[in-house]
Amino acid sequence: MLKKSRSAASATCTLTFSLPTAALDGPVSVVGSFNGWTPGLHPLKKRSNGTSSASVKVPVGSTVTFRYLGEHGRWFDDADVDQVTSEGGVVLT
Repeated sequence: MLKKSRSAASATCTLTFSLPTAALDGPVSVVGSFNGWTPGLHPLKKRSNGTSSASVKVPVGSTVTFRYLGEHGRWFDDADVDQVTSEGGVVLT
């Protein structure tokens, strides 16, 4: 699940990346254009509601490309996205 939120007075948007904790096989981080595609900068953390999530702030109106990276170099995508690229990444606008 992906949640986008913006406060009326801010020029940034908060993106919250969330996956069911039970579906994860080990640690997962969200990697994308917002963090220079650097693994481990935004790890998903377990929450009390049964999900694991991470949030990032991006400029309003920006295009964001991202994927999830799990253990052993396993990349995977989020089903709740606006567009999937030919490289396998996802795009939010």
